[in-house]
Amino acid sequence: MDKRAILYLEDGTVYEGVAFGADTESLGEVVFNTSMTGYQEILTDPSYAGQIVVMTQPQIGNYGTNSEDGESLKPHVEGFVLRECSRIYSNWRGEQTLDAYLKQHGIGGISEVDTRALVRRIRERGAMRGGISTSSVESIRRKVLAHPTMAGQDCVKFVTTPESYSWPVEDSRFRVVAYDFGIKHNILRCLASRGCNVTVVPATTAAEDVLAMNPDGVFLSNGPGDPEPLDYIVANVRKLLGKKPVFGICLGHQLMGLAFGGRTYKLKFGHRGGNQPVQNLETRKIEITSQNHGFAVDPESLDQSKVQLTHINLNDQTLEGMRHRSLPAFSVQYHPEASPGPHDSRYLFDDFLDLMRSCRTD
Repeated sequence: MDKRAILYLEDGTVYEGVAFGADTESLGEVVFNTSMTGYQEILTDPSYAGQIVVMTQPQIGNYGTNSEDGESLKPHVEGFVLRECSRIYSNWRGEQTLDAYLKQHGIGGISEVDTRALVRRIRERGAMRGGISTSSVESIRRKVLAHPTMAGQDCVKFVTTPESYSWPVEDSRFRVVAYDFGIKHNILRCLASRGCNVTVVPATTAAEDVLAMNPDGVFLSNGPGDPEPLDYIVANVRKLLGKKPVFGICLGHQLMGLAFGGRTYKLKFGHRGGNQPVQNLETRKIEITSQNHGFAVDPESLDQSKVQLTHINLNDQTLEGMRHRSLPAFSVQYHPEASPGPHDSRYLFDDFLDLMRSCRTD
């Protein structure tokens, strides 16, 4: 018999549904993702650490899960909210149901929720704290209201690698050091497929240690949460600027903005999904992009005599990309590796290679 569950939002709204996944309570910031496929990649994206994810696609789980599609070694979401969780899967690559996968990793979920009403609530009120529970409303209410908000928290320390590791290639043309703020495997695959021998380092690695490796370039990865508390990372990025070519994605873009002297701010409900339209201001072309972020760089805070704005979001005009006018450094807010999502922006990895090639001295 199905076990009833509730989703409680900090504004007092309660949604009833059916529990699935692990039998555990979930607490976190409730956000939504508009992707139609790629739920396993979303679950395993470290950028979702601390968050309960609502999928707007009404049926999730119909192709199961497998051992190959993870974007990291395990799921990082705090909880999963669906309209319908498929009880069976039908796909030649499928290995287990979504329900079994979440049970295996200790993550709770709730289905049979009116996700259209829930997403409208989040859009109107903004992302907010919430909890999934099979206990009483009063019990989960107390826990939700006592749960810390993501703003002002260092979430990177929960997902970064504890020690350096290599993602080598046989035909290596470039040496790249990648800071792991919550890096996705497909970013490493995209770099490796272009002949980059990548060394992934913890978020706390000193700039001096990175420079001692003498890489051709430095990559700043995606990751969860608020960039403002990460002053120790920003300090290292500033030391690297002008010394090596630097490419940042998502949180890496926001940290680059802070290193450039800018400010960041929290979006009302963020951008999460595989269908965000972005205009390249240099080529005037439109890219459909994959995104996952709740903070953005304020373009008004940047010295545009030094920093060129290169990409803009066509939905809300937020900054999506920038490039330093004199230093070899650029970044984008979205995910060109797009796993899941469209491949319109894969050229950015080639731009990074061109930048490293032009700065080589050997």
